[in-house]
Amino acid sequence: METIEVQVGTYVVGNGGIVQDSRRPVVFEGEEVAKHTEYFYDNGQRLSDTRGVTQTLYRVSDGRLVVHVEEWSRWQGEPNYYTLVGVTEEDLGVGGHFEALGREAGYGRPLTLDEALTPREQE
Repeated sequence: METIEVQVGTYVVGNGGIVQDSRRPVVFEGEEVAKHTEYFYDNGQRLSDTRGVTQTLYRVSDGRLVVHVEEWSRWQGEPNYYTLVGVTEEDLGVGGHFEALGREAGYGRPLTLDEALTPREQE
């Protein structure tokens, strides 16, 4: 295990380069298990690298699983949000809030046929 330091809070770069930083450090013993980045779509509905979310899964020395979530933007005046969330293996599995991160970490499994079928719209 190693000493991990992450930030929680918000960070914004405003006009003229002014910075408002309300982040606070969090330090714990653990190990990084997996990381997943998802990019958002711009107004033209095209995938863009200017906004997104990066999730990092850690196993803490006491066995807990936590996810550091960074919702980021490269646009001036838009805040970056940093949070730390306690999760379970269920959260990392199929249908869980952190399913994509769970797949990166080896918690995923193939979908069943019923899970993969798209429901028909009512006629």
